[in-house]
Amino acid sequence: MSPSYDDYLRAAQLIRERLHHEPEIGLVLGSGLGSLANEIQDPVAIPYEEIPGWPLSTVHGHSGRLVIGQLEGKWIAAQQGRAHFYEGYTMQQVVFPIRVMRFLGIHTVILTNAAGGVDPSYRVGDLMLLNDHINLLGMAGQNPLMGPNDERLGPRFVGMSQTYDREFRKAALSVAARENIPQHEGAYAAVSGPQFESPAEIRMLRIIGANAVGMSTVHEVLAARHMGMRVMACSGITNECIDRVDSEQDANHEEVLEAGKVIVPRLTRLLRGVLREI
Repeated sequence: MSPSYDDYLRAAQLIRERLHHEPEIGLVLGSGLGSLANEIQDPVAIPYEEIPGWPLSTVHGHSGRLVIGQLEGKWIAAQQGRAHFYEGYTMQQVVFPIRVMRFLGIHTVILTNAAGGVDPSYRVGDLMLLNDHINLLGMAGQNPLMGPNDERLGPRFVGMSQTYDREFRKAALSVAARENIPQHEGAYAAVSGPQFESPAEIRMLRIIGANAVGMSTVHEVLAARHMGMRVMACSGITNECIDRVDSEQDANHEEVLEAGKVIVPRLTRLLRGVLREI
């Protein structure tokens, strides 16, 4: 059963009762990136299992806490780990945290993820700012906006041409140039996983215009835009995608987590800089 309007209210109320200040910006931290939450000052940490309806993270590298506090003078609510569609959740359950964030009064969400570099020029440790996406899951019928639409949450039809906020992208590119952070801008392809992509699939993704590929983010972006939130999203490139059959290399989750050690310091500097600029 899909979460209801009252379910979002109930979860938001429990979170609000534990806070001394309402957050204004949401932050979603992907695989291996959860240590960014340690940068938050004066934190209040709430385990996901204590929030009614909140999906639990079962993947290694996702701590499973909501951390609320200050970062660069802004009040932040950070998801230290997220749920994925491949874990067996419905799309509506996967985006439950984003909707609860909006019920908390959050108007802006910054999403991060670990992604494979489809673009052959991308290297492990690079960052890619999303300026577009290819929602392969949604195009195949797995979309969190499907089903009856509750007009209290947002409109039936949502435009996607201005999904990734221009002001945030401009700020991020400026910070990356100033801080000498390897930063690209491109389109993210969302697939279901949990398997990594085959060489033929990588070649196909490259042909249709994807620069990076991952198993999250886009469905959360849809829910955020449905509720009128501003969105910024950034991928940490954790592996160079393999496009040749019988390659000696193969993708694995351990390299994703290992690459996070390089990506986290860069992403921390980028997000801190963006928060200062906005």
